[in-house]
Formats: sequence, C-alpha cells, structure tokens
Amino acid sequence: MPNPFSNKRKIVRQSASDGGKKSKRVKLRPGSDWTKRNFITSVWIPSLFTKRSGMRARPLFPKLQPGQISITWIGHASFLIQTHDANVLIDPIWSMWLSVIKRLKEPGFHIHHLPSIDFVLVTHAHFDHLDRRTLRAVAADQPIVVPVGVGRLVHRLGFNIVHELDEWQTIELGPLRVSLTPAHHWGARFLADTHRGFGGFVIGANSRSVFHCGDTAYFDGFKEIGERHNIEVALLPIGAYDPPLAREVHMNPEEAVRAFNELNARTLVPMHYGTFRLGYEPMEEPLERLRKSAREHGIEDKVLVMTEGKPVVL
Repeated sequence: MPNPFSNKRKIVRQSASDGGKKSKRVKLRPGSDWTKRNFITSVWIPSLFTKRSGMRARPLFPKLQPGQISITWIGHASFLIQTHDANVLIDPIWSMWLSVIKRLKEPGFHIHHLPSIDFVLVTHAHFDHLDRRTLRAVAADQPIVVPVGVGRLVHRLGFNIVHELDEWQTIELGPLRVSLTPAHHWGARFLADTHRGFGGFVIGANSRSVFHCGDTAYFDGFKEIGERHNIEVALLPIGAYDPPLAREVHMNPEEAVRAFNELNARTLVPMHYGTFRLGYEPMEEPLERLRKSAREHGIEDKVLVMTEGKPVVL
C-alpha cells in the first residue's frame, strides 16, 4: 500500500506553453433569471426519492493487439482508456453522492474490478471530476496529471508524482503523449480557489488518439484543438446545460455536434449525462437531442453511445 506521506512525492509543473487559444474562465455570478425556478424543490428533492438505475457487472476487458484502443465508460465523465501498453483512468468517480447530490445511475462495475492503472488524469477540481475517495482507492504509486493549481489536492493521495499542465502543454508518460487543451469553464473547488486550472486532455498512443473534453461550454477553441491534434475519438459532454444558476458552463447536445465537426474528429462519444442530476433538463433529454442533431447534420453513424461498464475496442 502506498505511503501518502512519502517524501519522494512531488508536484512537477511543466515549462511555459507555446501560446494559442486560452481557456475562458466562467465567472461565478448567476444568470439574470436564475431565481425564476427553484432547483431544490423541482430537481434536488425529487432526485432523493428516485431509485438508482443500472447495475454493476464484472467487465470483460479485452486483450488488445498493438494499435488497438479500448474505451470503457464508467459513468458521468469517468473513462478507462486502454492501449496495448497502458491503462489510463480519466476523472474517476465511484462515489454514490456528490455531497448532497445523489448518484442516479450505478457505475458500470465495481472499482475492485479495475485492471492495474498506469496513469490517472483529472481535468479539473470540481467534485464530480476530482473525487478524492475514488482517487485514494485507485492510487498505487503511479503518476497523475492535472491542470495547473490542482496538484495540491491530489499529491498526498498515493500517487508517486503529480504533473501539472497548462493549456497546450504536453507530457510523455511511457508510450503515451498527454496534452492539456483549453476549455470554457472554471476550476474552483470552493469559492476562494479560483486560481485552479481546468481543461481537456488529448491522449495519443502511436497513431491513435482520444480527446476527453472535460467540462466546458461551447467556445471558439475547438477548431484550433482539432488543428493541433489529429483527433480520432472525441468524448464530449452533452448534459447539465440547464444549470441551477443559469450560467453558461456546459455544452448542450447541439453544441456538442458543432464542436465535434469543428474538431474534425471521427467518432463522437457522449458523456456527462444520465448519472447525476446537475441541471433542470430531464435525464433522458440530452441523448434524445444529441441523436436528433446528429441525424440533422448527417453524422449519426459517427456517434457511439456507450453503456456503462461495457468496453468497446476501436
């Protein structure tokens, strides 16, 4: 078991990035009409009495050949990315509650069924992406990569080194290249720590690539991300677009389709829906709207809707 107080643990910040489109930080001020609805009575209280759906089953992780990648959706924004050489966990969360927000769908499998994890990536410090309980459970003296300003939240959880990246910075982790991309969101875990960074990750393995968008509203940076990185699979958020404070913090499904086209990616995998009720929209609405928009834009065959706990080999 890793010793969280080992003095060899350190936070490493990469050298300055090379410019390009930067993240847009959303301000904390609520939208002008946020008081017209009551999130507590219309969403939060009913969710407490909603039975969790889904079930956990032992996953059948494939034996991969060189050049293959496997993607397993755990739920929300949590993914296991596997190559022939490495297992990468992104934004893992197995917790049943986000403080007072109830998880409404089970993770795809039990955490002890994970394979050995080589690297962990966390896109930002929000509680539904950086879950300290889950990170402590998966930490096994391996590296973890986070945006600038997030390292202190994870460096004592059992990882042997914490790499902090700024936008457009890239680090090589064994056979993988991991780059942090900009986003339109915010990274504060509490009200006073607005200095924390946020973004998405492009994971490259040989000629294959996966882009995990993290949390973001739509912004004009997707085209540049696609120009800088030859993205094959784009994991894009489609839920929580009608938030309690009426702030522009998450893409809606139509904007996810637009972002996918601007990225010039080949496969769209929707995420950040169906697990936690974080917005006013009904749980089933994001996927319905995504499928409709995909049909209208002629990319229906490029959308891969995943089932939690079921690996897909590409």
